[in-house]
Amino acid sequence: MRSYQPDLTPPWKKSAPAPEVPAETDLVVEEAVTGFCGAVIRCEKTAEGPTVTLEDRFGKHRVFPMAPRGFLLEGRVVTLVRPSAGGPVRPTRTASGSVAVPGARARVARAGRIYVEGRHDAELVERVWGDDLRIEGVVVEYLEGIDDLPSIVREFAPVPDARLGVLVDHLVPGSKESRIAAQVSDGNVLVVGHPYIDVWEAVKPSSVGIAAWPVVPRGQDWKTGVCRALGWPENTGAAWQRILSSVRSYRDLQPELLGRVEELIDFVTLPD
Repeated sequence: MRSYQPDLTPPWKKSAPAPEVPAETDLVVEEAVTGFCGAVIRCEKTAEGPTVTLEDRFGKHRVFPMAPRGFLLEGRVVTLVRPSAGGPVRPTRTASGSVAVPGARARVARAGRIYVEGRHDAELVERVWGDDLRIEGVVVEYLEGIDDLPSIVREFAPVPDARLGVLVDHLVPGSKESRIAAQVSDGNVLVVGHPYIDVWEAVKPSSVGIAAWPVVPRGQDWKTGVCRALGWPENTGAAWQRILSSVRSYRDLQPELLGRVEELIDFVTLPD
């Protein structure tokens, strides 16, 4: 008869079982071996076992086996499991990909601000980062262009506990915008920008349902030219609402805009 062999492994050397977490859509985790961080897109059953597909903030997809203790959730080792059919669905992430905080109250507005060029820029930032901004107490205001940016900065009078972040359209070498931005050298101001002529282009064409943003000849109003090239009514207000309604999360935006907005939020919320 086979005799019983006790487990003599010291308790402090035994691995504690990792909690099982359903791999719900939009749950953001980090794969323990590679460090790849992304949101859950789907789970699949394969011959080698269940897998999970993650999408990072730049739209890159990676497929990983759902191995025990294979992922980190907010720094804690977990085991991902397939979500049960018909289970409760709760948002785990905001539209920007940040951790959702159900029931969180808006923070009293900080003295610091983020300025963007126009109303469309402000509406797009609100759509994707609105929850984050309210929790952080960051107010976004829009300017009517940045021609007077140096004087606007002087009037704001930024200090370490009231920093100013500015998002600029078409911030590329040699542009008018780059020359204006270069005039701002205050250490409590951060001016960043994206390369697109207008924030419309920062929305991925596939999200809007078009193959690409059209090239508009110089001398034409860019937004009107876009409407004309796409066969849309030449009503730029209605066109923008069409574009904005296609944005549901950070996945619908180009990384050149994503990184810059998050850089500004980090800058204005830094400890004094």
